[in-house]
Amino acid sequence: MENISKENIVKDCKKIVIKIGSSTITSKDGTIDKDFMENLAYQVKTLMDEGKRVVLVSSGARIAGVSTIGKWSRKEDINYKQALCAIGQVELMDSYRKIFNNYDMHVAQILLTKEDFCSDNRTLNIRNTLFTLLDEGVVPIINENDTVCVEEIKIGDNDVLAARTAALWGADLLIILSDIEGIYDKDPSEKGAKLIEIVTDPEELEKSITIGEKSSFGTGGIATKIKAAKIVNKYGTHLIVAKGKEKDIVLKLGKGEAKATLFLAQN
Repeated sequence: MENISKENIVKDCKKIVIKIGSSTITSKDGTIDKDFMENLAYQVKTLMDEGKRVVLVSSGARIAGVSTIGKWSRKEDINYKQALCAIGQVELMDSYRKIFNNYDMHVAQILLTKEDFCSDNRTLNIRNTLFTLLDEGVVPIINENDTVCVEEIKIGDNDVLAARTAALWGADLLIILSDIEGIYDKDPSEKGAKLIEIVTDPEELEKSITIGEKSSFGTGGIATKIKAAKIVNKYGTHLIVAKGKEKDIVLKLGKGEAKATLFLAQN
């Protein structure tokens, strides 16, 4: 791509993975943000009508479980965490199903573990399933299979899961919808913090900035976004970090109307 602006990259890309973070899909009261999901469905439908193919990687299962069974909200035992994810995954996918159906879109769930990316047979099956769903106009929604994952098989964060999915599928672009507008040179709450709009070397960026703490709901932070960029950039896939709560954020990126950080793949 000759023009490296975010606008032209979004316009030109045909295969897009959109990762939705926990803080993005959550309302202030800790429940699933249906208004955000409605706007996401509208944006995905618009992208598909433009001839693009879209895969979603969505966090939010445990949060949905907590909001469904509030009495377990303070349980930190791994068995309760996994049980909450099992309950929440149903609630989360039901919300996606109902809202995306309003835009005449069907959704499909794919739950993965780290082991799925370590087996040639499994990765082939994942690719075949993705291509079949996309060929039929169905929107795949991917999440880590938290109900069976233990430390040895956890992917670790959905930023990394999204990056591995993008690499496996051969996506042109990965968009990470987060609670920040992009990557700053220091804590964005500090005076003088500047948004880094284009990154050509994630490893150099990692050495040069201060990486803050993860969000209260999510398991990741700036470090995992840089890790995701390092994974996808080497496969020729661009990565954009943008503020998910901004209405029509993906469509605005395609019009050059939103701030974000672009990790530019060196093709």
